[in-house]
Amino acid sequence: MQVDALEMRKIYADTLQKRMENNPLIIQLESDLMSCMTMDKVQKQLPNQVINCGIMEANVVGMAAGLSIAGHIPFVHTFTAFASRRCLDQLFMSIDYQKNNVKVIASDAGITAVYNGGTHMSFEDMGLIRGLAYANVLEITDGTMMENIIEQLVDLKGFYWVRTIRKNAITIYPKGEKFTIGKAKVLRKGKDISLIANGIMVAEALKAADLLAQRGIQATVVDMFTLKPIDKECIIECAKTTGKIVTCENHSIQNGLGSAVAEVVVETHPIPMRRIGINQRYGQVGSQDFLMKEYQLTSEDIMKKALELF
Repeated sequence: MQVDALEMRKIYADTLQKRMENNPLIIQLESDLMSCMTMDKVQKQLPNQVINCGIMEANVVGMAAGLSIAGHIPFVHTFTAFASRRCLDQLFMSIDYQKNNVKVIASDAGITAVYNGGTHMSFEDMGLIRGLAYANVLEITDGTMMENIIEQLVDLKGFYWVRTIRKNAITIYPKGEKFTIGKAKVLRKGKDISLIANGIMVAEALKAADLLAQRGIQATVVDMFTLKPIDKECIIECAKTTGKIVTCENHSIQNGLGSAVAEVVVETHPIPMRRIGINQRYGQVGSQDFLMKEYQLTSEDIMKKALELF
C-alpha cells in the first residue's frame, strides 16, 4: 500500500493555516508541543493566532472554552492521552456541558505513540469522550480525510474530538475525496462478512479482506471514521447483508468502536460479532510494527478472528 507524501501533522497545520490567514478568529492552543503538529512554523507567520500555553492541558481546555464564549474558533492540540484522561472534567464542564465551540485534536493515538511508551498511549479516550452528551468523536484515516475534515470543522459549531496519528498515513482515499461526518465510507463490498474499522486499522482491514479472498471469503470493508454519531444505517446494512461483523480499532475493545457497533447490532439485527483491539492492557515502548503484533492488531489477526465466525 502507498503511504501519504505528507505527514498528517503537516497536512493539519497547512490546512488550518490557510483558514487562519483569512479568519483571525481561529486560534490554535498548544501544550508545549509546537513542533509535534508543526505549529511552530505557523506561529512565525501568525503569532497572534497560535499560542503555546505550556504543559497545563486542563487549563488549556478552559482557555479554549473562554475563547469560544468570546466568539473565537479555538483548536486545542496535545497527546491523545493527556487531552482525554488529564482533561476529562474540563472537557465535561467547560466545553460539553456549556455547548462551547471547541475542536480538540488528539494526536499520537493508541499504539502510534510508539517510543513515548505506555504513559503516553491512550486506549480509552474514544470511550471516555463518546460518553459526553454533545461530543462528536472522529478518527482520521489519512491525509485526504484530514484536510477535508479540518476544513469542515472551522465552520461547524460544537465540541469535536479528532483522533489522529502525527506521521505519514497509508493512503486510502484519492485527493479531493469528500466526507460526511456521521456517515461511514464503504471501501469494499462482499457478501460473507463485514470488517468495520477506523484509523490505522482501515488499511489492516483492507489487507485482511485480501487474505480472506484467498480463502474464498468475500468481505465488506467499512471505514467508520465517525464513532459518534455512528452510522447506524451502515451497520444494520452490514448485519443484514453479510450476517457477520468484525470490528477493528487501535483502541480498547471496551467502550470503543467494537462496543458502539455491538450496541447497534444487539438492538436492531443481532448477529455473530468479534472485536479486534486492545484487550485489558496498557501500552509499552516499541516500534509500531512490534506493537501491532504484540497487541494482535495485524491483518493476519483480523483474518483469524473473522475465520472464527465461519
